[in-house]
Amino acid sequence: MNGFEKRREEKEKQILEATFNLLNTNASQENITMEKIAREAHVGKTTIFKYFDSKENLIRKVFQSYIEQLIEDAREIVYDDRPFEETLIALSQNKINYLNKITQQFYLELMNYITEKNDNELSLLMRQFTKENQNMMLDLFHRGRKEGKVALKYSDEFLIIFFQTLIEGMSKPYVYERMKPYTTEWTEILIKGVAP
Repeated sequence: MNGFEKRREEKEKQILEATFNLLNTNASQENITMEKIAREAHVGKTTIFKYFDSKENLIRKVFQSYIEQLIEDAREIVYDDRPFEETLIALSQNKINYLNKITQQFYLELMNYITEKNDNELSLLMRQFTKENQNMMLDLFHRGRKEGKVALKYSDEFLIIFFQTLIEGMSKPYVYERMKPYTTEWTEILIKGVAP
């Protein structure tokens, strides 16, 4: 990477971080202007338009980066070759850490962006994330079976549906806020609940 590309990448990252910080408040994205983003990023408005074309593209990229980093971190945890229980605890903690990094408003805006704005790119990314997440969980369940931590009587399909139901329930803001302090207990019940 030459000096120009490196500076461009750093400037883009600076703008994304500034936008993330502004989105990660209780303010709605409609209240976040390009002027505020430029001030927070210490760049001119024209620089932002040069890299992202529009506020809409910039916000989409912030949400996309957040999801991609969540996927990457989950992938590293699952394929780190830890025992089943440690991996499951680390995955749960990772999810909670990512949720703790954002405000409820950010989460609601992200979900709104994916569902109501019919953003095909983000919707595709979420479908890919869901599919990859299922494959990672299957790999984890197979490891758990080999270690004697997951009962053989539970089919892959049942385990995927079981965890999907739990995750979808947790993703509801009113459930998530109440469950957050009980991450350790939640994970222990998951582990003991699937043990033979």
